[in-house]
Amino acid sequence: MIKIEHIGIAVKNLENSNQLFAKLFNQSPYKLEMVASEGVSTSFFQIGDNKIELLEATNEESPIYKFIEKKGEGIHHIAFDVKDIQQEMERLKNEGFILLNEIPKKGADNKLVCFLHPKTTNGVLIELCQEILEA
Repeated sequence: MIKIEHIGIAVKNLENSNQLFAKLFNQSPYKLEMVASEGVSTSFFQIGDNKIELLEATNEESPIYKFIEKKGEGIHHIAFDVKDIQQEMERLKNEGFILLNEIPKKGADNKLVCFLHPKTTNGVLIELCQEILEA
């Protein structure tokens, strides 16, 4: 079964956006996290079984900075939870999808992640997520 792990929203100002979404959801984010390798600061809201991730660029090389410059604030990606990210990456590659990273990398919220190129997914950036299990 495929499960949406979270929806990522690119924002210009994380602090202001956290206040706006806290009012909208009537709750504060449960987690704030910096992902230096991606040049982003993130926050997560848990809404029932669903999560919303807000992403703010921390530098001009960040994919989020480039996204906002090109498209403005808004939905950036949809993330799906997978049990075995390596296996799923191989399967999707064999199906003709283009992976933006050939090796899963550490993302926010204790996840290994891989992105699929939007030109192979009808213009939608797809993220695969696998929980990092602590040994």
